[in-house]
Amino acid sequence: MAKPVPGLPTRDQILDFIAASDTPAGKREIARAFGLTAQQKIALKALLKDMADEGLIDSAPGRAFHKMGGLPKVTVLKIVDVDDGGNVWAQPERWEADGVPIPRIRVRERKRGALGIGERVLARTEETGNGWTAHPMKVLAPSAEQILGVLREEGSGPLKRYWLTGVEKKERREFPVSDTGDAEAGDLVLCEIAGRPPRITVRVVQRLGDPFAPRSFSLIAIHKLGIPDVFSEDTLDEARRSAAQPLGEDREDLRHLPIVAIDPADARDHDDAVWAAPDDDPTNEGGWQAIVAIADVSFYVRPGSDLDREARRRGNSVYFPDRVVPMLPEILSADVCSLKEGEDRAALACHLRISPVGKLLSWRFSRAVVRIAANLAYEDAQAAIDRVLPGTGRGTSEAGGGGAPQTEPSVKSPLHHPADGPPPRTGEDLTPILQNLWSCWRALAKDRDAREPLDLDLPERRVVLDEKGRILSVAPRERLDAHRLIEDYMIAANVAAAKALEKKKAPVMYRVHQAPSREKLVALKDYLDTFDVPFALGQVIQPKTFNRILDRIGDADFRPQVMEQVLRTQTQAYYAPANHGHFGLSLGSYAHFTSPIRRYADLVVHRALVAAYALGPGGLAPADDEMERIGENISQLERRAMEAERDTIDRYVAAFLSERVGEEVEVRITGVQNYGFFATVEGIGGDGLMPVRDLGGEYFRFDEAGRTLTGEDTGDQYALGQRLRLRLAEANPVSGALRFEPPGGLGAAPSPRGHRGGGGGKSGGPRRIVKRGRPANIRHDGKKRR
Repeated sequence: MAKPVPGLPTRDQILDFIAASDTPAGKREIARAFGLTAQQKIALKALLKDMADEGLIDSAPGRAFHKMGGLPKVTVLKIVDVDDGGNVWAQPERWEADGVPIPRIRVRERKRGALGIGERVLARTEETGNGWTAHPMKVLAPSAEQILGVLREEGSGPLKRYWLTGVEKKERREFPVSDTGDAEAGDLVLCEIAGRPPRITVRVVQRLGDPFAPRSFSLIAIHKLGIPDVFSEDTLDEARRSAAQPLGEDREDLRHLPIVAIDPADARDHDDAVWAAPDDDPTNEGGWQAIVAIADVSFYVRPGSDLDREARRRGNSVYFPDRVVPMLPEILSADVCSLKEGEDRAALACHLRISPVGKLLSWRFSRAVVRIAANLAYEDAQAAIDRVLPGTGRGTSEAGGGGAPQTEPSVKSPLHHPADGPPPRTGEDLTPILQNLWSCWRALAKDRDAREPLDLDLPERRVVLDEKGRILSVAPRERLDAHRLIEDYMIAANVAAAKALEKKKAPVMYRVHQAPSREKLVALKDYLDTFDVPFALGQVIQPKTFNRILDRIGDADFRPQVMEQVLRTQTQAYYAPANHGHFGLSLGSYAHFTSPIRRYADLVVHRALVAAYALGPGGLAPADDEMERIGENISQLERRAMEAERDTIDRYVAAFLSERVGEEVEVRITGVQNYGFFATVEGIGGDGLMPVRDLGGEYFRFDEAGRTLTGEDTGDQYALGQRLRLRLAEANPVSGALRFEPPGGLGAAPSPRGHRGGGGGKSGGPRRIVKRGRPANIRHDGKKRR
């Protein structure tokens, strides 16, 4: 009996085959694997073209296919780095996956030192648990890799040379410059790097200007991470056309409600606004009705448009102290979509009914037109409510005080200042609006306290600039009840969006935060043991488990370090269409709905709601495989934005501290290694290294588990959380790096200002001895480390 001929494979079967194949898979290999006839091969060719057009697959040289966003089995790589440990790193020479950051690939060399920066190799790639690995097959002709840095001049006359100092903190090398172009010493430049150790040189290809000028610090991050910061003319034209369209006739009119937007004082856009009032439904006596109105971006940015493709490529807006790199053109992000006071705006409104104890009883979504009563800064909203509801504190988890209005003057537009001219809504009394918002928030706070989410109140640094971009101050951002109020309303709306889509069996882009892995919990236990803080591994781990640890510690000096360690124990949140809950918030279903101006994930959720509830144009119900790919892309782009924002803040902090070089500063130890310890300047931030070689001639014993350095002769110990005074020896605004030295100069040991609580490194883990005063001579268990 003849064996039946298999039919044409499905898209999923083709993707599975490409992913599982040990060799490059082209049309011929796919046809052979599925036993296709000549007629079916014709159909296969059309199917593969459709899959490429849909962004499911991409073709590598030689007509082999690979999953879009992944690497071909065999491809050309560029060597981009050789670290101090001799590890070689590469990236694909050709990378066209829209919105997906270029992967960094570890190259396995057959002969150590065979490859140098700028060289090209044909390599076989594989994805492992630790990322991508490449096995070189053939060395190709070299090409140039680029690096950002600052030119430094050395010598004069015929002996004058130029060196490039990289902008990376971890980059401790300087590169000789073979060609400076039109750049001068002190300029920030983009260079091509070539050669192999020890003969690496660079050539200037672009002069970017003064690295210390206003706006340069964010520019470094933009160039370094490849963040798109310029919109094409086609995209801008489409944005202008989209912004000019009328709001539409089929919107629920909510302009009679005094909805308010509460944001940071320096907010560039306003996604969300809130309103609340007592519920008049007798079945919910003592309960509340609330509206969370969100900018209706899906009305202006339609699926498949240039605007949509560009927003998806960016993934999110990136916020710097001096600028924002928006996900959408400014005419939309800062104008037409932004919920501005006194202006009619398109909104997607989430209507909530809330029980007296904060439970969500019901919800509905509508496309609406709103007119915001006021744009309030957090500080102004807090000051206003403090005047009428005494007992609402700052920095508490819930507003206190009674619900009856006090005999204080009514509040008229708290954000308004007389110098600004007449208020947009003259005579608008915001007192009852804020009172209702705070009273409803008390109910939401009861529900939050009942579910006990993870409570890590780590400070956020705020950089304040003047009108010329110069730094006025760097300080922790004050945490107010007004912040928590808005957070809890947003969380309620996000939960409602996820549950509403689930009820409709529609696609959901969940915000997923999974429970910590056992490996991280074991590491946390070892860490807490050094403080004599018990932590049982056998228990069911919940967010409140970590809250109890912090409650037990109280206000001990090492509390910030334990909070940071608990944060490191958590997994990284991500976006995905599969629901695994949100561990940190202690929620079973959670999506991001409240920031579509600045996050593509929220725009996807808006489109799903519009489609599921038939709310008009702009809806979308993506296929499951497309949702998966979108989730992976925007999760990676979110991490890129976080890195850019963090690095830029570090550069601003270093610039702010550069005027204090040579002064003594109060610091707190945040990390301990065998080569020294890292410390943060109290009240400002910014991490710097205190090298062990600068501490004098004493041997120091390094405890890996306890993260301590202990002097063999004096017994002086340096440990996490410890406070002491150090001299600021260096502050590099370009890299964001700081370096400290003892107050008495090099070789003088700083006086430890008390040890951390608990055992202070009594864990008994492996120790290494570090000699001060010369390059570290490190021993482990009595043997010299190689």
